[in-house]
Amino acid sequence: QVFVVESGGGSVQAGGSLTLSCVASGYTDSLTYMGWFRQAPGKEREGVATIYIRDDVTYYADSVTGRFTISQDNAKNAVYLQIHSLKPEDTAMYYCAADYRTNWSRDQLLLTSTYKHWGQGTQVTVSS
Repeated sequence: QVFVVESGGGSVQAGGSLTLSCVASGYTDSLTYMGWFRQAPGKEREGVATIYIRDDVTYYADSVTGRFTISQDNAKNAVYLQIHSLKPEDTAMYYCAADYRTNWSRDQLLLTSTYKHWGQGTQVTVSS
């Protein structure tokens, strides 16, 4: 079993920055990909960034490229999402997810169906 817990959300003004944290526990040796997703009210959950834990390769949604940075700390089983130049449209619940499989195509890496383990989310609210 793998458990995923997010933290770091909050209320910020547009233009500000925020770093979200995600810590995995349990059977973490099996994990391959960890990703960040977000869900705004009334919208579907969307993938924003993912990282392949074993070689640090990252992949971003076009909508966040240049403003979001995903990174990891293997020693802490942690993955981070740095968000810069925050916009009101970034307001959402941000979720961390993890998976243990490797046979994913690049197009599948930001799909919710790819990930087996999910956290409860951390809220980010951006005011104008």
